[in-house]
Amino acid sequence: MPIENERKFVLVDKDGELEAQLAQAPVARFVLRQAYLDASGVRIRAIEKGGSVRHVFTYKRPVDGQMVEIETDISAVDFERLWTLRRETLSKVRHSWNEGHFHWDVDFFKTDDGMTYFALAEVEMPEDETIPPPPPDYLKRYVLGLVPLSDPRFTSKRLADRSHAERLMAGIRRSGKVE
Repeated sequence: MPIENERKFVLVDKDGELEAQLAQAPVARFVLRQAYLDASGVRIRAIEKGGSVRHVFTYKRPVDGQMVEIETDISAVDFERLWTLRRETLSKVRHSWNEGHFHWDVDFFKTDDGMTYFALAEVEMPEDETIPPPPPDYLKRYVLGLVPLSDPRFTSKRLADRSHAERLMAGIRRSGKVE
């Protein structure tokens, strides 16, 4: 069963500095257009990399304390058909790389005009690991805090709501930590 075992870190991207740094780094860069459908745990994504686009259907659901995530490619036609059923939508730029036996993604959530309104790092860990590794050195100075395990405020679906994301970030800045 494909188990997702990830932890998240809230980031601050000072004047686009981190995004510019990652754009120059030897990491993969993707542009994602994503929508959540009217059934729980179902989403679709258009993932652009280097001029080509991949369309993906995902079913994601917690089962016995673990997150099961099943993804399959779909056609562009099916993606557009399903897009008509969308609820929440988002656009983000993702930078991805492997470091040891961990996989890192840094997501920059974007407004329609391309401005970043929230940044989040995720580390995908082997299924049996429970303690996340420290962020890589080049991310450390941007980290505001580790997200509590399974905190629903930090799902992409919730962060698709820009006003929610901005209120969340304002609270983190006020308290100086992720609570």
